[in-house]
Amino acid sequence: MTSTLRLEKITPDNIDVAIGLRVRPDQEHLVAPVVKSLAEAYVYPGTAWPRLILDGDRPVGFLMAFFDLDWLGDGTGTDVRSGLWRLNIAAGEQGRGCGRFAVESVAAEIRRRGGSRLTVSWHPGEAGPGGFYLGLGFRPTGEVTGGQTVGELYLHQGPSSSRSCPEQQ
Repeated sequence: MTSTLRLEKITPDNIDVAIGLRVRPDQEHLVAPVVKSLAEAYVYPGTAWPRLILDGDRPVGFLMAFFDLDWLGDGTGTDVRSGLWRLNIAAGEQGRGCGRFAVESVAAEIRRRGGSRLTVSWHPGEAGPGGFYLGLGFRPTGEVTGGQTVGELYLHQGPSSSRSCPEQQ
């Protein structure tokens, strides 16, 4: 993995670059395009956290996290979660550590905000990203949202470290 990976806020100067990012054609049905994510970020400004992933000055991906989301949507606040909403790694950049960097960056931001778990969902199946998330330590919760498997990663409060839930190891 390269050591020059960084996140950058989406701005008028880089929005076209972000929108132009494309996953592999065989993955397009698994993740919404960046333009949809940016529209959702506009509609959910207090929750969505969109970021361009750069390797030096070269765009390699896009992520959008969510923070303090009422997961049940019932207004009770009994299940508030933060996590990774979208992850689009450019077709030619996959397998170089960009996705891992993205997940670690979201985990660090959740910890910075006082959170202790990272939630993600993915399309199940052989072509989906389940193996990637499971390899990073995510464990399925048994929930399904929008036809997607929900997984969680419990976070240490230390620097850049995470682990799966001890009950599920």
